[in-house]
Amino acid sequence: MKELWSKRCGELTPYVPGEQPQGRRFIKLNTNENPYPPSRMVVQAIQEAAADLRLYPDPSCKALREAIAQDQGVKPDQVFVGNGSDEVLSLAFAAFFDPDRPIRFADVTYSFYPVFASFYGLAYEEVPLDENFAVPVKAFLEPCGGVVIANPNAPTGREMEFCDLRSIVEADPSRIVIIDEAYVDFGARSAVELIDGHPNLLVVRTFSKSCSLAGLRVGYAMGSENLIAALNTVKDSFNSYPVDRLAQAGAVEAVRDKEYFWATITKINATRSYTANELRKMGFAVCDSSANFLFASHERVPGKVLLDGLRERGILVRWWDKPRIRNYLRITIGTEEDMEALCRAMREIIAENQ
Repeated sequence: MKELWSKRCGELTPYVPGEQPQGRRFIKLNTNENPYPPSRMVVQAIQEAAADLRLYPDPSCKALREAIAQDQGVKPDQVFVGNGSDEVLSLAFAAFFDPDRPIRFADVTYSFYPVFASFYGLAYEEVPLDENFAVPVKAFLEPCGGVVIANPNAPTGREMEFCDLRSIVEADPSRIVIIDEAYVDFGARSAVELIDGHPNLLVVRTFSKSCSLAGLRVGYAMGSENLIAALNTVKDSFNSYPVDRLAQAGAVEAVRDKEYFWATITKINATRSYTANELRKMGFAVCDSSANFLFASHERVPGKVLLDGLRERGILVRWWDKPRIRNYLRITIGTEEDMEALCRAMREIIAENQ
């Protein structure tokens, strides 16, 4: 029934998110959600904010921008807040890239980047990662219309060297470099310290992963005042109230409760190390990860066989039917119990496919 669709809509290829199961209970290791609940301070703030929902939220997200700015060592006017980092990225593609100059991102990376590019009519070039899934820095130093890099990368979890990020930002001050740091809190070095002195750098973050707030959809960007003004211009051209009152209140307290934040990160990172070691003992090649997930391929058992075997046992992971990564699974780090169950299931599947 596409005859009533616009031509542009009919030509779009939408992003496909990880499965959100209904009915049957699964151990859900496919969408990189945090296995632990948010801070009690966050829950209390949301409950208090819910007492009066008749008024619109603050369109400038002033309290949240101030909290982020203090936490990250930037100015409030260098912070933009949006309804999840996907919305922030979408607005950034519209604000900073032009159709006549192709942009660049990796061939194995967050699969929303080509969706955004196509939606805004942008030409793009996918730069192949090397055989170890490392980013070929030289290709991103060459002239182009802009650069988008996920660091740590998704779905590989690999972190780029900080000096390489700096080189890419400094290679051409006339182009925008977007560094998507959705997973940076799990062990990578942030590029935020490069913002001062590099007015072409935009760093994008989310509260969904490290702060356990995927259900609130809060993301943000940090950059020069000029870049933030451009994002606000695009946002206010079609949607001036993207972040609701509950989300703003909860996110402020997530920034403030550092003790809980680091306790959660520490548990996830420890479980990540345990799981990587166990998988390697079973014959998996596992990428070194600075994210809350692992990217792993077994030496004998195909990825799709592992995917289906895990699902039969009530465990969901992520798999892509793409040539370079067809035998790899992306496995979110859950609780210790979740990952012990995953490892037991993996041993069973491998034994069945000897």
